[in-house]
Amino acid sequence: MRKRKGAGRPTIADVAAQAGVSSITVSRALRDPQKVSERLRGRIDKAVRALNYIPDTHASALASSRSNVVGVLVPSLTNNVFADTLRAIYDALDGSPLQVQLGNSRYSAAEQERLVGIFLSQRPTAMIVSGIDQTPAARKMLEEANCPVVQIMETGPDPIDMMVGFSHFAGGRAAAQHLIDQGYRHIGFLGARMDPRTTRRLAGFRRALDDAGMFDPDLVRTTTTSSSVTLGSVLLRELARHRPDLDAVFCNNDDLALGALFGAQKAGISVPGQLGIAGFNDLEMMEAACPALTSIRTDRYGIGRHAVNMIHAVLDGTPPPRKIIDLGFELQARQSTDRTYRAV
Repeated sequence: MRKRKGAGRPTIADVAAQAGVSSITVSRALRDPQKVSERLRGRIDKAVRALNYIPDTHASALASSRSNVVGVLVPSLTNNVFADTLRAIYDALDGSPLQVQLGNSRYSAAEQERLVGIFLSQRPTAMIVSGIDQTPAARKMLEEANCPVVQIMETGPDPIDMMVGFSHFAGGRAAAQHLIDQGYRHIGFLGARMDPRTTRRLAGFRRALDDAGMFDPDLVRTTTTSSSVTLGSVLLRELARHRPDLDAVFCNNDDLALGALFGAQKAGISVPGQLGIAGFNDLEMMEAACPALTSIRTDRYGIGRHAVNMIHAVLDGTPPPRKIIDLGFELQARQSTDRTYRAV
C-alpha cells in the first residue's frame, strides 16, 4: 500500500493515488459507478477499503484540490472557425460534471500566456489551448500543470501533452497545387492578420509554386489587419490593378475569399473565367456563393470533440493510444476554380 503524505483524514486524492487513477475518476465512481468501467471500480473500491476513506459530504465535488473546470483558450469568440470547435467542446462535455471556463487571447501570444497563468492558478481538471506557438513561459507552465493538456487546431512534432488538428502548411500547399492543376499560371495570395497558422498556409502555398517554378513574390499581398470580407475585396482590387495578368488567388480564409469574389465582380472580372478564387476552412457561405467558392474544408467540430474525448480518456485512466491526432483536410473544388464553368 502506498503511504499517504501528511496526516489526517484521507482524501479523494489519496484514494486516486492508491488506485493509480485521477481524482475525477474516483469522484465519478463514487457518485455514479455506472460511468466507470468495472475494472476501475474494483481498483477504486480496493483503495477506499485500504485507506478507510469516508466521503466528506460538505466537500466540493472533487475533494482533491482540482476544480471541475476545463480551461479553454481560443484566439477569437466571433470567428466562426472557433465557434464550431467551441460548440463541439460544450456538446462533448454535456452531461458530465466538467464545466468550461473560456478565455479569449485575441491572437496575442502574450495574452495567451497571461491567461494560461490565471487558469492554472485555479487548478483546472484539464486545459484545451489553441495553436502550437505558445511562448516559452506558457509552454513551461502547461508542461508542469499536472493535468491533461490538449493543443488544438493544428498538429506539430512536439506536443506539450496531446494534440488534435491538421497541417496548415499542407493545406496551403494543396490549395496552390489545385490552382496549378486547373491551369492557372499567375497565382496570387491574399493574407490578413498573419498569425502563425496563416504564415504556415502561405509557406505551403509558396512551396507548391516554387516546386512548379511559378512563385512570384509580387503577387503576394498580406496585412496584419484583422480579416474581413471588405478587406478581401480591397486587397483583390489592389492586386488586380497592380498586376493585370493575375489569374487566380488563394485567400488565407473564407472571409477574404468571399470579399475577393465581390471585389472581382465590382471590377468586372469574371470568376472563374478571368480569375480563379480559393479560400480556407470551407464555411457555409462558400457553397452558397455564386459562383460557389473552392475552399479547404477543415473538421473544426471534430477537433473539439476529439479534444474532449482525449481528456476523458486520461481522466478515466485509459490514455489515448495516440498523442497526436491529425484529422487532415479536404479540398472542396467548386465553380470558382473550374475553368469550364459558365454562368447561366
